[in-house]
Amino acid sequence: MVLSKLRTYGKMVMFSHSLFSLSFAVFSMLLAAKGLPPIRVVLWIFVALLGARNGANALNRIIDRNIDAKNPRTAARDLPSGRIKLSEAVILTVFCFGLLALASYMLNPLCLKLLPVALLLLIAYSYTKRFTWACHIILGIACAGAPVGAWIAVTGEIGLFALVLGAANALWVAGFDIIYGTQDVDFDRAEGLFSIPAFFGIKNALIISSIFHIIAIAMLLYIYFAAPMGWIYLIGLLVIAILLFMEHYLVTPKDLNQVKLASYHLNEIVSVILLIFSTLDIFLMR
Repeated sequence: MVLSKLRTYGKMVMFSHSLFSLSFAVFSMLLAAKGLPPIRVVLWIFVALLGARNGANALNRIIDRNIDAKNPRTAARDLPSGRIKLSEAVILTVFCFGLLALASYMLNPLCLKLLPVALLLLIAYSYTKRFTWACHIILGIACAGAPVGAWIAVTGEIGLFALVLGAANALWVAGFDIIYGTQDVDFDRAEGLFSIPAFFGIKNALIISSIFHIIAIAMLLYIYFAAPMGWIYLIGLLVIAILLFMEHYLVTPKDLNQVKLASYHLNEIVSVILLIFSTLDIFLMR
């Protein structure tokens, strides 16, 4: 019974998608420490990531529960369908954000000072599609808190590489979220919701997504030259570029059948590739 409930909670917050920020956060952490930081720091960084990511997703499900109930694609989600009670989702959100606050306190003073900024982004994102097509970008900025926060947790300050990794993370997430949003264009327009696909049209939205991903690759390439990184990282970056090309090849304005594969499944692989190749490079090439 307990395991079944935990699986349901995990499904609600899309726990498996934690990879989307985890890879950038670990890369940033290892780069800041020039290797593995103290285990205590590693553990609290992971607690912060766990709390931030899952708290934000649980809150998003709460805020969007009425919208999700109207959308045929999302009506079967756990809150609209009644598999999870609203009170349970609220408790889960508070618990996760509590973990983030505790981790910030345990890491260093700057992490704690920036906690309100992190919470503001994590909470505000869920409301943005009600008034701006830039909601995908704001989601990306919220996710960018992972690598920036990990850098601060290790060094106690904000570094250039942290900002570059944060920007790459933001553009990557915004890019594939735009692709994901193409499947709700008609619903969003009917309900008065905002998104780049609904505002600019699917064709232009896919072009914008491509530009975001090209810039993200360029920023990761900057890290290769500036850090500097080695050939293992460069190979990983090449694989990521190929996967992102495939992502944009699979989805066209006339064929949206592969949206879920392109926006989620391929990007889970992208995240794993970045995590593995950046980690190996830092430990083997330095």
